[in-house]
Amino acid sequence: MAKQNGKVALVTGASKGIGAEIARRLARDGFSVVVNYARGADAAKSVVREIEAAGGTAIAAQADVGDPKGVADLFDAAEQAFGGLDVLVNNAGIMKLSPIAKAEDADFEQQVAVNLGGVFRGMREGARRLRDGGRIVSFSSSVVGLYQPTYGVYAATKAGVEAITHVLAKELGPRGITVNVVAPGPVATELFLGGKSEALVETITKMIPLGRLGQPADIAAVVSFLAGPDSGWINGQVLRANGGTI
Repeated sequence: MAKQNGKVALVTGASKGIGAEIARRLARDGFSVVVNYARGADAAKSVVREIEAAGGTAIAAQADVGDPKGVADLFDAAEQAFGGLDVLVNNAGIMKLSPIAKAEDADFEQQVAVNLGGVFRGMREGARRLRDGGRIVSFSSSVVGLYQPTYGVYAATKAGVEAITHVLAKELGPRGITVNVVAPGPVATELFLGGKSEALVETITKMIPLGRLGQPADIAAVVSFLAGPDSGWINGQVLRANGGTI
């Protein structure tokens, strides 16, 4: 585990998958980490135990980012535990696929609430409460660009994240806070693999020039760069970590 760097990172949706790997990676980079979860307390606490066993510092914090009050509660938890916050990673998201003609209002509203509303509130809270020189890293998806059938609502929420990022980067630039987006391609997580046949996964994999699905560690490495000192001149950008898919 790297020596503590005195900085604090909050990762939403960090109890499993990409979020959990980001939490572990930032802890290795020396951050104290707030591991957010909406449900799955045991999984989040397991991530915290892994970080602590490796010599890092972390806490688990429950909040639903789709709830208007949820993100503010997370910032409160970070401030109470560690005195402030330097990095916000807006990772939490949900995906419910269907043709637009068959999309249910409830599924639309839930995806907008979490994927777009949660990120918006995270960015707003970050703009108010992150320390100068901080970092905001949010998640889009490489479906923004591919626009495949059944991804209409999901892609719309992620396109919104990209739009807000471009604006906030200009608003927070004078404080030295960078605001960027990671847009993964197909990554071998429960979110991506759920409901897909082996044949479909194989077909998607063949579309990737590098010939494999991404792994959570691939994405965590990108977030590590954007959260760290070497990305200080990267601002308002969308980094499509997708193996060359688009």
